[in-house]
This record gives sequence, structure tokens and C-alpha cells, in this order.
Amino acid sequence: MSRFVRVGTRAEFEASDTGKLVEVEGRRIALFCVDGGYYAIDDVCPHRGGPLSEGSLAGDEVTCPFHGAQFNVKTGAVTAAPAQHGVKTFPVRVTGDDVEVGIE
Repeated sequence: MSRFVRVGTRAEFEASDTGKLVEVEGRRIALFCVDGGYYAIDDVCPHRGGPLSEGSLAGDEVTCPFHGAQFNVKTGAVTAAPAQHGVKTFPVRVTGDDVEVGIE
């Protein structure tokens, strides 16, 4: 069962064409706001360690700034090479104006 940790407010994550880096208990997580929904994935690209929170966001796909691998921010699935596998996703919930990420 996930334990939720506050990572910021809705205003901090809305209206961005990139993600935002949040750190939860030493883990780097990229958080994205897409069409009013919040999604969290591992910040580290499995190809060469690029910071996905700094990648460009188009719809529900983020492009790694290092080598162009693409990932669906809702599912964590890789959608374009050179990465060979997807990234971990984390549950996100909104409580009032607070955005919280679930960790195990």
C-alpha cells in the first residue's frame, strides 16, 4: 500500500511544457500535469540516465533531453527508442490544493 507524501501545490505544477523534479525520500521523481491530471514517473531515463523532468512534454509524452527516448507519462511505457524499457510510475492524488505522490 502506498504512503502519500506532499510534494507541492497544484499551482506549482500546472501550465508547464516540462515536468518538475520532486524528491521523495531520496528518490528523484518527475511530476507532470496533463489535461488537469497529475502523473509521476521515475526521473531517470533507463537509456543513459537523462533527467526526464527536464524533457519536453507533448501531450502525454515526455522526450528525454539526452538522446530523445520518449515515454508516456501516464503509463511509464517507452514509446520511442533508444530506451528499451519503460520507467516506474507512482500514484498521485490531490488533496485540496496539495499534490501528493505515493511511495511504497
